[in-house]
Amino acid sequence: MDELTHLAEAAGYVVVLSIEQLKRADARFQIGRGKAKELAKLVKDLNVTKIIFDNDLNSIQSYNLAEVTGIETIDRFKLILEIFSKKASTKEAKLQIKLANLQHQLPRVKASVKLAKMGERPGFLGLGMHRVDIYFRAIKKQIAHIRKELKRLSKTRDLHRLRRMKSSFFHVSLAGYTNSGKTTLFNALTRESKPVNQGLFTTLSTTTRSALFQGKKVLITDTVGFIERLPLIMVNAFHSTIEETIVSDAIILVIDFHAPLEDMKRKLLICLNTLKEIGAGGIPIITALNKVDLLKKEEIKEKLHTIANDVSYPILISALKGLKLDELKKIVATNLGNYLKIAFLLPLNDSTLSFISRLYTQVGSLETYYKRKEIKVVVTTSPWLMDKISGQVKELEGKLLPSNEQEEDNSFFYSSLS
Repeated sequence: MDELTHLAEAAGYVVVLSIEQLKRADARFQIGRGKAKELAKLVKDLNVTKIIFDNDLNSIQSYNLAEVTGIETIDRFKLILEIFSKKASTKEAKLQIKLANLQHQLPRVKASVKLAKMGERPGFLGLGMHRVDIYFRAIKKQIAHIRKELKRLSKTRDLHRLRRMKSSFFHVSLAGYTNSGKTTLFNALTRESKPVNQGLFTTLSTTTRSALFQGKKVLITDTVGFIERLPLIMVNAFHSTIEETIVSDAIILVIDFHAPLEDMKRKLLICLNTLKEIGAGGIPIITALNKVDLLKKEEIKEKLHTIANDVSYPILISALKGLKLDELKKIVATNLGNYLKIAFLLPLNDSTLSFISRLYTQVGSLETYYKRKEIKVVVTTSPWLMDKISGQVKELEGKLLPSNEQEEDNSFFYSSLS
């Protein structure tokens, strides 16, 4: 409930009251009928303009609550969507938010329109008497148009990523729970001045800048913060941001170490699980325990003991005060291994050609050699990506080549070098 309050404030609302009810969800109102009547009275007495539920609401529940209270009622998903809509600054982020909204709305259209035919109610987009089929087709058409535009923007982003991968720079991503101090750390490491505030989701679009870590050239990317129960549809919408994390050579996981112990550990585990779910489990993770300047030695010792088995490469820092940042850079640098070379044979077919096409955007360099119905591929990439590529080669019924067969073979026709 505390986090819901912070989310509401991030969206610009002033929270006047918070209430809970411990019971099985009611099909009509989510809360019980008596509680709904109590809520309606509170709305009138406190001059409330919007009700926000932490639980997910279906169309019927939203409609019934709006009818009994006389004001719009939204759930956690709609609240997060509002925050994203207000804070998005790039064209791609705005399109991704619009897509997420339409995808969320699509399965609810029929119920919403059916209810709205009974007369306009708060929170129903002024649907009035629009027929279901017309509105449904209009949303699907908008979704198709947005996806097409996002695909075009994605190609441009892939070109930028490929250019970075071809350079001698290593790629490091900042990840962490929203409002953990990622952007403050980004500014400190890159000498940038990105906007920073205490609200949630300050960063919705990726920003990449260069820096030196122990003499190694590094590209650092600031990414959108994680949050508990972020709807899958929102994760999919911000796939471009997540992609920057899973193609990194190392990840700096920023943790608000000043948060209360249980809250801090909960957020840490959410971040670790999210990184694992998006496919970043094999990447070195350096855990930056931020805001230690606000803690006493006894508190630091207790918290370190509590999370000792959950984190890798923990380091106590203060992004705001610049404490231990040189040590952080040193630890990250030691985890940035040199790029390795791998060679393999693949059967020549549509699946392998599609696989090779995807590799162009992921690896440092790629050479292809053709011979009748076979393709020999030589890839130079980061160590963590080696295992992933090896697994995909086996799935495509390919064969990994030993190091003595990785050099140029005159029996193959050389095709390309990227």
